[in-house]
Amino acid sequence: MTYMKKPEWSWQTKDHLAHVHHWVKQEGEADVILFGAPLSRSSISASAASDYPEAFRKMWKGFATYNLDERIDLTKVTVRDAGDIQMHTTDIRESHRRIEDTVESLAHNKLTCMIGGDHSTTACAVRGLKKAFPNERIGILQLDTHLDVRDPKELGPANGTPIRQLIDGETIKGEDVVNIGLHGYFNTKELVEYADENGIQMITMKGARLVGLTETIRKAVNSLEKVNRIYATIDMDVLDISVAPGVPASTPGGMKSEELFEALLEIGKAEKVKHIDFVCLDPQKDNHVSATVKTGVYAWLQFMTGVAMRK
Repeated sequence: MTYMKKPEWSWQTKDHLAHVHHWVKQEGEADVILFGAPLSRSSISASAASDYPEAFRKMWKGFATYNLDERIDLTKVTVRDAGDIQMHTTDIRESHRRIEDTVESLAHNKLTCMIGGDHSTTACAVRGLKKAFPNERIGILQLDTHLDVRDPKELGPANGTPIRQLIDGETIKGEDVVNIGLHGYFNTKELVEYADENGIQMITMKGARLVGLTETIRKAVNSLEKVNRIYATIDMDVLDISVAPGVPASTPGGMKSEELFEALLEIGKAEKVKHIDFVCLDPQKDNHVSATVKTGVYAWLQFMTGVAMRK
């Protein structure tokens, strides 16, 4: 890969794959390709989300590969870490192009997982997918406090604009976007009107709780029956500020961590979900016990449990 570099952490080889850092490999074929997109210069709010891929890898050493709740051994799924996309030091658009090109080159793997980075990276990734699958219809399953449909003509290709970039650029259809976790006072009337006009399916946190997160995800996946593949994007600011201090745009009223874990288990089970990203987690804003980073690793492992349950 032209833009890839190996992650700077110690690989340990053991016969018994007891923990995540023993399980994830560097080379060869795999069911899941993991890679980092360490970019946060395009964030509207001050963010060091570019530090998350490294923090994510360091933290996973504290997690086993066995899910006690589901009695699932994750080692039945093979995962390869392709490393991080090398970002340009100052040129955001060049960094975005590199993400797009890299995703296009990785797209034909069984399942890809991008660790961001701010939410601007999602638009690049989906454009890369569209290049790889030009005749396919791509759906977006988004967990987020925000609609992310602010106008790129005003903000540039920033982290508040990815869904609008994709709709206005005709990469996706608005009706093929389901956003779960919206709540409170964090989206203006004009942005909601744009979402309505373009057919975006908005499921508030209140609405999701009324039917439960598992059923909400099932209905969301079923509603995307016309698409060929689903790209899931997990903005960690969907979590409540009390459980996720380490996000750039933290808010009250968001998901509890166990609700996010429940949702990701169901997303992982969905055969149509071929791609996922985890974005907008800033380790520098986290608390002294790295609560948000730990939650982020747990969330990814819940998704991986769902993937293992497909087999």
